[in-house]
Amino acid sequence: MSGHKTLFGPVPSRRFGRSLGIDLVPFKTCTLDCIFCQLGRTPAKTMHRKNYIPIDTVLTELKSWLAAGNQADVLTLSGSGEPTLHTHFGRVLDFMAQNTDIPSLLLTNATLLSQPEVRKDAAKASMVKTSLCAWDQGSFLRVNRPHPDLEFSSFMDGQIRFREEFAGQLILEVFLLHSISDAQDQLQALADIARRIQPDRIHLNSVERPPAESKAQPVPMSILEKAQDLFSPRAEIAVASARTKGQQFEANEESILQTIKRRPCTLSDLASIFGLHQNEVSKYVTSLVHKGQVQWTHGGSDQPYVASVEHQ
Repeated sequence: MSGHKTLFGPVPSRRFGRSLGIDLVPFKTCTLDCIFCQLGRTPAKTMHRKNYIPIDTVLTELKSWLAAGNQADVLTLSGSGEPTLHTHFGRVLDFMAQNTDIPSLLLTNATLLSQPEVRKDAAKASMVKTSLCAWDQGSFLRVNRPHPDLEFSSFMDGQIRFREEFAGQLILEVFLLHSISDAQDQLQALADIARRIQPDRIHLNSVERPPAESKAQPVPMSILEKAQDLFSPRAEIAVASARTKGQQFEANEESILQTIKRRPCTLSDLASIFGLHQNEVSKYVTSLVHKGQVQWTHGGSDQPYVASVEHQ
């Protein structure tokens, strides 16, 4: 989407259809430095909330996008950092509720939900998707590498309190790593914590694209399948190899570029998303490579990934 600083897409979302992303903070502005992050390492973790992207810029771009008659299945506060670090993310959610029937989705790592003002603003979203990767302070430090001011106990308390206050749909993503968080006792500990949070849905996810650290390895599908029944409600497997054929999306250079900007993809990923043969997808990717907008990279898998050069 040319001409916009904060909007990207709509891009295909595995669980939510065509998603218009709203990016409220600079690249990798986050409270965590997760070892599995597909965007790489966080250069400087922060707990400082401020008006990172001027709120007037965000609302002007949303007004323009809606006025042009554009459509999406969901409007998502997400992107390249933690959106609740923006002091006015609640105003963006208010604007959506007042100006469109398109549902809003907040993707958050939940680290700031211990703050009442953050919970109040987050509750304005139609749907909120939070994250759980650890079961105690030690695993929190090992997997999420949080800002020094963050404690696992307050992180958990924030999620539980938010569930009590939020009337919309709460989705919990449980992100698992092989030989780090997929042993039976670890899975049970995560399932017990998930029951305390009481989400409406649970997604089991794992590494699919090059992570920040090579030790972050994908969990075998057999373990994910066995883990589903430990959770209540029963967990859905969210990794790409488990998703069913669904809606496919219009392919052109811009839509493919926006998808790659959001996350590195293999040719087979892109072929599946857009319903094209890999040879056809390759033509678009080759053109983007020649223009210097994307590049090939390897993440330790059999297939190379295509990644955006924008933040290299």
